Amino acid sequence: MKVLILSHKFYPDIGGIESNSEVLANEFTRLGCSVRLVTWTKKNGEKAFPFDIVRNPTLIDLYRAHHWADIVFENNPCLRLAWVNLFIWRPLVVALNTRISRDSGQIGWQDRLKFNWLNRAEDVIAVSEALREKNWPRAKVIGNPYRKENFKILPGLIRSIDLVFLGRLVPDKGANLAIAALASLISDESSQSFHSCRLTIIGDGPERGPLEKLTEMLEVSERVTFTGNLQGKELANCLNLHRIILVPSTCEEAFGNVVLEGMACGCIPIVSDKGGLPEAVGNAGLVFESGNVKSLTACIRSLQLGSNAEKQLQINARAHLLKHQPEKVAKSYLKIIRKAHEGKKTTHLKNPYLIP
Repeated sequence: MKVLILSHKFYPDIGGIESNSEVLANEFTRLGCSVRLVTWTKKNGEKAFPFDIVRNPTLIDLYRAHHWADIVFENNPCLRLAWVNLFIWRPLVVALNTRISRDSGQIGWQDRLKFNWLNRAEDVIAVSEALREKNWPRAKVIGNPYRKENFKILPGLIRSIDLVFLGRLVPDKGANLAIAALASLISDESSQSFHSCRLTIIGDGPERGPLEKLTEMLEVSERVTFTGNLQGKELANCLNLHRIILVPSTCEEAFGNVVLEGMACGCIPIVSDKGGLPEAVGNAGLVFESGNVKSLTACIRSLQLGSNAEKQLQINARAHLLKHQPEKVAKSYLKIIRKAHEGKKTTHLKNPYLIP
């Protein structure tokens, strides 16, 4: 089966969709499919892949790629790459990795076009129940994979730092809440356990300057380390030095790959109750009320070093990660893709945002 994967961005760009596209393309190839991936990302990066990649395609490139394919798998709606299928008519499966709306939550004309596009797909996959409920009620739910070859517990490293945040430094990722929680833990005279607590912030973005000023204002600048962006082995090594990974997003995350990445490196995740984050953590971490620093610090305090709660979550993590192994997730995707290739279209519920 010849599978054409459409991914708006791809390696060496960094992000959840880029990571998912890479994992799935590799696994589809390993499982016997012929794979071709089309993306707008121009840079090649240093990795070599066992499948063809068409970068920054021309109209002719798009036509040839669609004509070659037995089926098209669109990893998140990307109409600028996919519209050629209106004329070539290859079976289509679309995966939803993000919510379909404007940042304000309103449904714009672009979103209505995407909803209509989903309606012509043989099947739709959502990466979480939260995303399914708000975007396409009859979508199949398949949680995201993680790159197990990169993210794992490394021998010989000591977890000497309590807290780590991993993500883009933008307002809705909640790094400010992680800093505020650190300040609260350090200043709490009723508990000595976290008085020497430190926080590492991995990532970069427009909020780095304001976040650095916040650490100074809260008098914790000596306890917070900003590393910038880390990738590959360097990122895995850094995560392996920490006990707890904080994912305090105030936006509705579709899933949250960083939860699995931190968990695979031995960190216990504490996540906000927004979107698909509780699904990403399962029973292998803790969930706090989004935006509530007191709720976040209470979760951190409950994870005393060597406590029964910490040990149980570490045990739960092993079973939880098995559900998100790349091969297992890819087989679930391919089961749906093969049915679509055979012409077994799913009947979708009418979506209120479809253009009449």
